[in-house]
Amino acid sequence: MSIAVNNVGKAYKYYASKWSRIAEKLQPGNAGRHTKKWVLKEISFTVQAGESVGIVGVNGAGKSTLLKLLTGTTQPTCGNIQIHGRVAALLELGMGFHPDFTGRQNVYMAGLMMGLGRDQISVMMPEIERFADIGDYIRQPVRIYSSGMQMRLAFAVATAARPDILIVDEALSVGDSRFQAKCYARIAEFKQQGTTLLLVSHSAGDIVRHCDRAIFLKDGVIGLDGTARDVTNRYMDELFGKQEKVHAVAAADVAPETPLADNQGDVFHTRHGYRPEEYRWGHGGARIIDYQISSNGVPYPVTIDNGAQTDVYLKVQFDVDFDSVVPGILLKTLDGLFLYGTNSFLASEGRENIAVARGEVQVFKFSFPLHVNSGDYLLSLGISAGNPRGNMTPLDRRYDSVMLHVSKHMEFWGVIDLNARFESYPKKTG
Repeated sequence: MSIAVNNVGKAYKYYASKWSRIAEKLQPGNAGRHTKKWVLKEISFTVQAGESVGIVGVNGAGKSTLLKLLTGTTQPTCGNIQIHGRVAALLELGMGFHPDFTGRQNVYMAGLMMGLGRDQISVMMPEIERFADIGDYIRQPVRIYSSGMQMRLAFAVATAARPDILIVDEALSVGDSRFQAKCYARIAEFKQQGTTLLLVSHSAGDIVRHCDRAIFLKDGVIGLDGTARDVTNRYMDELFGKQEKVHAVAAADVAPETPLADNQGDVFHTRHGYRPEEYRWGHGGARIIDYQISSNGVPYPVTIDNGAQTDVYLKVQFDVDFDSVVPGILLKTLDGLFLYGTNSFLASEGRENIAVARGEVQVFKFSFPLHVNSGDYLLSLGISAGNPRGNMTPLDRRYDSVMLHVSKHMEFWGVIDLNARFESYPKKTG
């Protein structure tokens, strides 16, 4: 066993003023003049040698505090922690680096703090420089480094000698994909040699790919301890605001062949994946009041597998008669890159003309295989009126209103999956 955590709790003291703190110190026999805020409560779990465990949770759930307890940076208020073996940790980017010292000088300082001798560090230095791959910057002050360069050097130092336990807290998220791949290759090599991994990440994909098991923290307690897939699904539910009661009603009322046909009114904001930060605008006359995302027939999936058949339904309430309306969708990356957009006219190759009457409610459907890389994407929905070959009037546009999470077992470079096939010539037989 590498790690054993038994009924651990961590509380921080809060004082009404600095004088209350001083009075408590000077009069230790009196009642405390502080209140306690419990960040972690009754945390218990074990990690076996060589096991890979991910830790997930929304901001403020207690993840960083737990890692500080595991590394001995701070002590628990109650309970106990047992650690067996040497620990290497990347808790904060470049933690311990002195900004005015060069990269090489910081390598020696960090190595000495890890318990390595100066001669050992000198032997490891060429490999550290090779792995960090920051060139002549290794001889420059750390204060001129980019965040990515700091992470490269910090990871190279922390893993220069194989630790018994490696703890990584989001540090790799600032690196480029090429260096991340190199880091995870080293982690995989360490795992094969028996290193225990604790990985904190907001990327559900990273947790599923690199961890055998995961722990979901919520409000300072363990919400779920189980397989990486089960725990990340629970985390995604929490992150995107799944409401079990609403979905239970929807599942019972909506027939598979006619999603959203039940008359629930405007429940758009209650659906799984809805983003309150959406940008909504339009001239009025119609309102998008509900939507459903289905993947391979499963409504409101937490994760959509790359290439899975995906159906997008939007439900529209019309307040005015229109001779021609055009529903549409748009898929974007988180940083705003347009990936794909279409509407009823384009998707039907001009064959579809939709006339509606005041008071009418209609459901529209778009279907496509979602061939994109692992990650989170933003879906926009819209309804317009007018001639699709000419000018159209936006009636209701809900930009970036839905978050989609896509997973892929083996990632590729870029965003769009072109499903390339590979062959070599001449073909060998026999």
